[in-house]
Order: sequence, then C-alpha cells, then structure tokens
Amino acid sequence: MKWFVLVGATVLAALSMAGCREASAPPQPVSFHAQGLPERLSDWHVLMADGERLRLNAGVEPYALNTALFSDYAHKLRTIWLPPGTKARYYAMDAFDFPVGTIISKTFYYPRFAGSQDAVLRVREQSGESRDGLDLKQMRLIETRLLVRRQNGWVALPYVWNAEQTEATLARAGDSVPLEMLAADGSQAQQFSYQVPDENQCAGCHATNNSTRAIQPIGPRARHLNREDPWHPGENQLTRMAAIGRLEGLPANGIPRNARFDDATAPLEDRARAYLDVNCGHCHSPRGPADTSGLWLDAATADPIHLGLCKPPIAAGQGTGDHLFDIVPGKPEESILVYRMDSLDPGAMMPEVGRATVHEEGVALIRDWIKAWVGQCSIGAGGADAS
Repeated sequence: MKWFVLVGATVLAALSMAGCREASAPPQPVSFHAQGLPERLSDWHVLMADGERLRLNAGVEPYALNTALFSDYAHKLRTIWLPPGTKARYYAMDAFDFPVGTIISKTFYYPRFAGSQDAVLRVREQSGESRDGLDLKQMRLIETRLLVRRQNGWVALPYVWNAEQTEATLARAGDSVPLEMLAADGSQAQQFSYQVPDENQCAGCHATNNSTRAIQPIGPRARHLNREDPWHPGENQLTRMAAIGRLEGLPANGIPRNARFDDATAPLEDRARAYLDVNCGHCHSPRGPADTSGLWLDAATADPIHLGLCKPPIAAGQGTGDHLFDIVPGKPEESILVYRMDSLDPGAMMPEVGRATVHEEGVALIRDWIKAWVGQCSIGAGGADAS
C-alpha cells in the first residue's frame, strides 16, 4: 500500500511540475501562413485566449483610429504584426504599403451586462481599455477578422469565437450571432443578430479600387492613425510607429488627420466628413465600387455635387425612399443620405453590410451637418440644380 501511495504522490508531483512548466512556458511566436486557410485563429499565434483573458503576443502592436467604422456598437481591438526587420511604407492618402508577412487583426467585442452570460452593453469604448488585452469576465468576444499580406496580395479571413472564449474558428460563409444589447443601466433592451461577413463580403469592402479589385486595408491610413497613442499617452501614434522601426517615409509635417466624429470641440464639417470617409468613402469614391453612383464621400472629395448636393440618385432604386436628392441643403428629412443611413430595410440601408442596427449618433451628426447647408434644390430643363 505504501508503494502505491509513494508512486501516486510521485506522479502527482511530476504532473504538477509539468503543469507549472507549461503554464510558465512562453507562447509560441507569431506564425505567418504563406498559404492555406488555417481553421483556428490560434494557428496564427497573434492573439491568445484561455477563457479568462485575451492577450496579444510579443511584437503584436495595438492601434486606434480617430473615427472608426460603425459595427453595431461593437468595440474593436485592432493590432498589426510585421515580420521582424520589416517596415510599412507611408502614403499620405492611400493605405500604407505593408510588407509580405504582415498580419492585421480586428477583434469585435462587447462589454458584458453584469449577471448575464448573453446580454451585452451599449457603452462607449474607453481609451486604452485593451492595454493589457481583454478581461473576458467583463468582455464578450464575437469575432476576429484577419487581413494577411501574402506574396500575391491581401487575404481576408473571418474567425468566430466559441462560447467558452478559448478559440475562434474560420467562418468562410459568415455567421449570425444573436445578441441582446442594453444601455449602461440595463434599460432599452434591443435584440438583434450580429452578422459576421463571409469572405466575399470582406473582399467587397476591402476592394477599394474598382479597377484592380485588389484587397487593401482601410483603417491603417495616415488620416485615421494620426492621433495620440491610447497605450502610450503623450506620444503620437505615427511618430511612435516610425520610432520603433515599423514605419518609413513619415514626413515631419503635413500629415493629414481626420477628426473624431464625437469630438464636440471639432468643427461640425470636419466631424461629418470624417464619419462619412471611414464609413462610406472606401466604396463611394472615384475609384471605389460605387464609383458610378457619382456620390463620393471620401476625404479627398471637395466638389459639393459629388458630396450629394442636390444630386439625383443614379441607381438607388427603392433606396431613395421617394426622396429626390442625396442631400437637400437644410433639410435632412428630405435627403436620401440620411434616409439610407437611418434605414434597416435590406434594399435601402447603407452601408449594405456590417450592421443590423442604426448608429443613432452617426445619423444625428449627418442630420446636423445637412441642416447647416444653405441653398435649395430645383429641377429645370437641364436637370437638377442648386441655388
């Protein structure tokens, strides 16, 4: 009997020591897959989750945008990993040129409602809340999207997190996640299905050049990244990227910068244009998939007609809501732009994918912007006109 006890104690001690060694072992380095479609997010070793906490691997840098794309009030943890010894190339207006091997991740999550496993909160994202990863007792992971720079171009891969919050699996056909979203005080319950885009929908948004149809990052551009680094207060995000050897070609001045859409101290025009740029401009631009619409909402467009002033729709169909012009100065309720942003009708809503709720604050901003426009629209023999 003593022999069995001794052997059992020895085995338990060995297992305990092995467990300690395993727990303290450093994580595997980031793994870039030059080919194939890994089924598990953990195969990349960019993010690590154990059901308790989501952590960033060594060399994986978080970043933030001035104004972000609206996605059903989801919070987002954005990261970039570059192969050691490589740098991204700065461009003033276009997406930075990232080297082969780059992995960009965007994890969508919500704060949990206390005492509920499924309910999430509609609250503002706090600056730097993902400094040390995410506390999964407080946050619920929904999906992580990867943009991977391979030899032949970028590849978009959506991964959906399991209920245990330990792994995310590839969802090439997309997914639907039912959610109940509450205000911070637990009121205003709203039930909806969060839609994870499929591969084609990912490519549709990220193919910002309608001629080449090549996938490109949207967020990592100078005007979106030119801001204070939330994780390194007092440092500019772009300046820090250059200082740590991740960005080359950064000029000393003249770097474009978008406003924060919710910054009440910034001019209304700047906030509205920043919001439309990041939410609509990748599609509605002279080179984007909606180039033939004539409605260009990117940051570079200055012509009021292309911004929608008294511009009749070209191919909006039922998306007009029986309104005549994209923007009627001073009258947001008569403007197609506001109608489509405020709609959940699949045949009318804009953006077409990426949301199942209305961004009330964003719609209010564009309403105020249009209210400030002066003039009136008229239709004469030569077509629509603004005066």
